[in-house]
Amino acid sequence: MAYDFRLGRDEKREILRIARATAEEFLRSGRVPPGRPHRRSLLAGAGAFVTLRRRGGELRGCVGTQSEEQPLYRTVQEMVVAAATRDPRFPPVRDEEIAGLVIEVSVLGEHAPVRHAGEIEIGVHGVAVSCRGKRGLLLPQVAQEGGWTAEELLARVCGKAELPDDAWQLPDVAVERFTAQVFDEVEFPPLDPQEILAQLARGS
Repeated sequence: MAYDFRLGRDEKREILRIARATAEEFLRSGRVPPGRPHRRSLLAGAGAFVTLRRRGGELRGCVGTQSEEQPLYRTVQEMVVAAATRDPRFPPVRDEEIAGLVIEVSVLGEHAPVRHAGEIEIGVHGVAVSCRGKRGLLLPQVAQEGGWTAEELLARVCGKAELPDDAWQLPDVAVERFTAQVFDEVEFPPLDPQEILAQLARGS
């Protein structure tokens, strides 16, 4: 079942806090911080991608999963570690480097098969393709940032799966669109200790 919680500002900020704390602790000690959140929305099963960017916007790592078997918070923990240490396109992130990176989280939601390009709305839908063990996925924000049409998005995701650009039209290629809630530390910067104490004092 697709993840169907609509995340609020506090929930998004908590997810980003978990992601950063996990990355910092893992790069420092090789361990994932213990504990779990209390919000139901963070305990529900969900797929997610974590993207790391330098302050200027340059990609530094991006790894994710469509699996909805694990709680969202745990998926984010595993994917931020993978983005920092196991993205084959980049060397592992160094401990002293993480403070200068911006974390972005994409929580995957509703998904459905695609039969033609008109079923894809740029900026709303990401696309995944699979065929005979080959897989490719592009998040909704990628096509929007690139200024692509739906047809270009389909061609690019086929290329990512090492398939011909028009392979999405073939009957043995599975094509799926999906939505995602996308947010990052630019929109929701980490709170400093004084802000946290002020929120506690207000009872928020």
